[in-house]
Amino acid sequence: MNRRLVVSYVLLVAVAIAAFTVPVAFVLTGQLRGDTETSVRREAETAALLLAAPDAPSRQALSRLATAYEHETPGRLDALLAGRVAAAPLPLPVAPDDFAFTEALAGRASANWGAAPALGETGLVLAVPARDASGAVVGAVRVSYPSAPLNERQLQIWGFRAILAVAVLIAAAILGVLLARRLTRPFRELNRMARRLRDGDLGARAQETGPTETRTLARTLNNAAETIDTLVQSQRAFIADASHQLRTPLTALRLSLDNIADGASDPFVREDIDLATAEVVRMSRLVNGLLTLARAEAAVSAPERVRIAAVVDDRFEVWRAVAADRGVRLLAEHADTGQEVLTSPGHLEQVLDNVLSNALEVSPDGGTVTVRTARLDEHVLLEVTDEGPGLPEADRPRAFDRFWRGSGVTGQSGSGLGLAIVKQLVTDDGGLVGLAETPGGGLTVRISLRPAR
Repeated sequence: MNRRLVVSYVLLVAVAIAAFTVPVAFVLTGQLRGDTETSVRREAETAALLLAAPDAPSRQALSRLATAYEHETPGRLDALLAGRVAAAPLPLPVAPDDFAFTEALAGRASANWGAAPALGETGLVLAVPARDASGAVVGAVRVSYPSAPLNERQLQIWGFRAILAVAVLIAAAILGVLLARRLTRPFRELNRMARRLRDGDLGARAQETGPTETRTLARTLNNAAETIDTLVQSQRAFIADASHQLRTPLTALRLSLDNIADGASDPFVREDIDLATAEVVRMSRLVNGLLTLARAEAAVSAPERVRIAAVVDDRFEVWRAVAADRGVRLLAEHADTGQEVLTSPGHLEQVLDNVLSNALEVSPDGGTVTVRTARLDEHVLLEVTDEGPGLPEADRPRAFDRFWRGSGVTGQSGSGLGLAIVKQLVTDDGGLVGLAETPGGGLTVRISLRPAR
């Protein structure tokens, strides 16, 4: 935004400079050309009066005038009598039959910018007729003035204005940067507040400063953050209450069934009690899964740097005994054991627990569950591969739905919430999760995480 404001400001100043400076420069150069023509015409008319006088002193004065003009200016003054003869004591001019002399001897004054034969270069060629007292044309005076001094002066005019324009644009750019930074300061404050909210700091608030619009926006964002904070706190309180209210009766029911089973001798009654106990256990797992998912949706915390290899090794220690009981080998492959990712506290551990639990449930005896980590472009890839029955491609998008159960994803005792929890936790940390077929059979869970920079 700063760049756009500065560019717009500089372009506006450039347009203003062009609108005012260029016309002025054209007026000045035109005025300079007009002044030159006026000065040359005045000298030519003075010389014509001297040429028209029949006395010798006037001719001497004309000769001195021509000599002085040639010495004091870059131009040249020539005179010619009717019949194209020299006006003594002046010599016969160069190119006495050119267009300027022809027009002047015909009684017509002329002024043209172009080739000047008397100078051998381009310039102004101005000629006026010399008339006697009766008005008859007795001769002509031609003044040749080169274009070089005039062009140099015009170049100075345009160069000075160009340098001035560049200086003004540089000053405008510096001033534009300062103004843009001042104007966008409230927006930078709002952006910092938004980043803090994204990272889980619900206490972040923006200062209500700056123009009316930014103060209104800051006030609106602060009210929204306050509302979000209140809702999250209410949801957390509800989860805590629900956790207590749901687990207590289930635990009591489980204990009651165990007590009944201890006193029952009828095998049919014991079978019914075992079925009821299994359902209570399953319900307890379902409640725990729902509470975990609810906590994941409600939890908003700042991400922290976590060494992914250390977390994988730690979870392997927890699940190694379970894997050994089922005859499954756990294998970790890290491209970089020092790679760190950004994740909320406890999220990565819960993700690995749910994915490893599913992988162990479906893995055959003697199978291997492999966890791989690698850095790819702008993310860190975490892959968990099993050698189970896999999952048809058509069912993979549904695997992350709540309560959806597939034989290739979870065991018979699963609640169908494991991958839903994984998706919620990974998404909260700014990552992505998906399923892919494993070459040779099985399923691969691919998780993309944000790298810690």
